[in-house]
Amino acid sequence: MLHKTLIALGLSATLAGCVSLGPKVPDTLLALTPATTVAAGTGASGTFGTALVVLEPAAEARLAVTRVPVQIDDANVAYLKKTMWVERPSRLFQRLVAETIRAKGNRLVIENDPGASGMHLSGRLLDMGYDARTRMAVVRFDAVKEGGNGRVETRRFESTVPVVEADAKYVGPALNQAANTVARQVADWVE
Repeated sequence: MLHKTLIALGLSATLAGCVSLGPKVPDTLLALTPATTVAAGTGASGTFGTALVVLEPAAEARLAVTRVPVQIDDANVAYLKKTMWVERPSRLFQRLVAETIRAKGNRLVIENDPGASGMHLSGRLLDMGYDARTRMAVVRFDAVKEGGNGRVETRRFESTVPVVEADAKYVGPALNQAANTVARQVADWVE
């Protein structure tokens, strides 16, 4: 009887190492934190015709995941080990841009309401990752500003920040800094 119990315990211990009940949690989860925010109690009002609608930017497949891309060379991409975004980078970037524009205090900002008739800010997030060739965190955004009058403007924004080592403790803050720089540039442009 004791022999069978020991065998059963040994088998269950062996199986415990093989079975995974969910994805492994990475060591680091990255988020974007706005450099400037709206104070608590602050509000804005207006109409849908005067509001700025900030839409989630499109992103190619390498950025449409929660992993942090590392550009190895012109054709090869890897992902930063043991590190993930808390959600899609394009959604994080949208929220950062919207909050940065709100913090300027000049207009009503709405997120993800394409039916509003005011100005729409959309675009494509081209890069938000680490470039191993230059050892830089890179954020690159092609913005599209569509006015209620049918006028359309585009502009590319980019920021790079040097990174000491390809490690989340260095890449994360550098990406946050670069994203905030781009968000400030976009906020100045839409005003």
